[in-house]
Amino acid sequence: MSCATTKSRDTKHKKILLMGLPNVGKSAIFSRFTGMHVMVSNYTGTTVEFTEGKMAVGDDTYTLIDVPGVYDIKQSVDDAERVAVSMLEEKPDAIVFVVDALNVESSVYLLMQVLEYKLPTVVALNRVDLLKVRSMRIDHRVIQAALNVPVVPTIALGGDSLDLVKERLARDLASPDAPHYVLEENELKRWDWVERITARALKPLSDNATIRQDRFAFLIRPWPGLPIAIGVLFLMFAAVIGIGMGLRQFLIMPLFEGIRIGEHTVGLFPWIRAGVEALGITGTFQRVLVGEYGFLIKGIEWPFGLVLPYVLSFYLSMSILEDTGYLPRLAVLLDGVFKKIGLPGNTIIPLLLGYGCGIPAILSTRSMRSRKQRVAVAVMISLAVPCVAQSSAFMFLLVEHSLLALVLVFMISVFAMVLAGFVMDRIKREPMPLTLTELPEMLAPNPALVGKKLLFRVRHYVKDGAIPMVIAIVVTAFLYEFGILDVAGRAMAPVVSGWLRLPEEAATPLIIGIVRRELAVLPLIDMNLSTVQLFTGAVVALFYVPCVAMIATLAKEFNAKVAVGTLLFTTTTAIVIGGLMARLGGLLATWLG
Repeated sequence: MSCATTKSRDTKHKKILLMGLPNVGKSAIFSRFTGMHVMVSNYTGTTVEFTEGKMAVGDDTYTLIDVPGVYDIKQSVDDAERVAVSMLEEKPDAIVFVVDALNVESSVYLLMQVLEYKLPTVVALNRVDLLKVRSMRIDHRVIQAALNVPVVPTIALGGDSLDLVKERLARDLASPDAPHYVLEENELKRWDWVERITARALKPLSDNATIRQDRFAFLIRPWPGLPIAIGVLFLMFAAVIGIGMGLRQFLIMPLFEGIRIGEHTVGLFPWIRAGVEALGITGTFQRVLVGEYGFLIKGIEWPFGLVLPYVLSFYLSMSILEDTGYLPRLAVLLDGVFKKIGLPGNTIIPLLLGYGCGIPAILSTRSMRSRKQRVAVAVMISLAVPCVAQSSAFMFLLVEHSLLALVLVFMISVFAMVLAGFVMDRIKREPMPLTLTELPEMLAPNPALVGKKLLFRVRHYVKDGAIPMVIAIVVTAFLYEFGILDVAGRAMAPVVSGWLRLPEEAATPLIIGIVRRELAVLPLIDMNLSTVQLFTGAVVALFYVPCVAMIATLAKEFNAKVAVGTLLFTTTTAIVIGGLMARLGGLLATWLG
């Protein structure tokens, strides 16, 4: 393998790039090489994130950079591709390029583009074990001989194959002077060459075996793919509600509120109230601690008792869907549907991520091929996709009063997303750029990986969701006890009481909901509201102001104009639609019970 000799560097600046297509197992390889000591950074001058960690190769230590997955670095039409090119132009010490054994052609085509930079490169031919499912095998020596680069078959989730990658990497770093294959400049001829090499490398598992096509191709066809998709999403919705309610009712809240044992109630909240009383704390400060918005009670009950159970059930369901490989197939299946509003089928992935948290959902739009698509999806998420914490609040607020009301809220969410996308597409029409979607093998979920994803996401919720919510509750408790919220409520009475037909104190969630979206819902739980009022409040909260963190993300990813425009659009929509729902009270009361 080959390249120009690299110049000597200080150990601090020794870098190795980990590159490849999206979803080829780079993250698993990165974790095996670096362990848990990693750092996430933004590439200078961009909003594109990358992960880096320390990796030992021979006697030296290098910084391993997990480059954002891309399909092409020649055209560089999106930020991720431009960042990949910039990292290559910085002349790292070496590259570990991950080729997906299940999608060899696209991987080898990108590999050829990377080899033009004449850097020491070792190829990890990953997921070779999964070829057996298709009754196939791959001869890595064919690719190795054709491109004159070392190719090591690997299984990222197990075995010692990655140690062989490091051994070969150490050898090449010591003598980076072999010639590269002379690459074909003509793009069409290059694709022909890739197809010929792939055909030679991929072989039946045995002489009598025939190469099996994707057994799950039916999932991307309208029939029976669409009914199956509806069923899968319905089961996911049912699992989130069922598991979340079970955890909340039978495990978490009994531990918080207390369990009667003989003459005593044993639980966290009774202990907290008894502790405050034992300390002799009275008056205003007592109410701030354990009163109506007391943060020692509500600061635990809301984020951990009411929301966390549904966070766990949502992310468990989402991790299972991701681990099976179903989500990319869902994207392909829905491509025709989304194209009617000017968006590709993989729009479904950031939208589903938005039901977890709007911030990573907006960040995930970076993979889209045009700014117009990115803005459209970001607005759809900000307007009508409730995050998991807000969805949890909806479930707790409505499910015991009217399951139909809960279903109707989510139906309104979907309808509003589609309508917003349709309108934005008509405002600014543009040609649909080509979108490639790699289909990973369908597999049974790996419990260890699902558990790791669940743990990572729960930590993220605690850090970026629960802690800011507790801080907001602390501020709310002081504002409430000093009468500031009462003043604000009277000022907002024409909107809250007059137009939305909610009690005056419902102004409180509208004020604190600016900090965290779910706080626009949770205070309604303790108010004596009718089912129609609960439904109206939920609809207002659905469309209401995205949280401060989302507005900041919109400004950072796009500009202040997009952020402010989204803020005004969502707030206006929330008030207008909420008032209309309130005026349909009689009809809704009959439906919702």
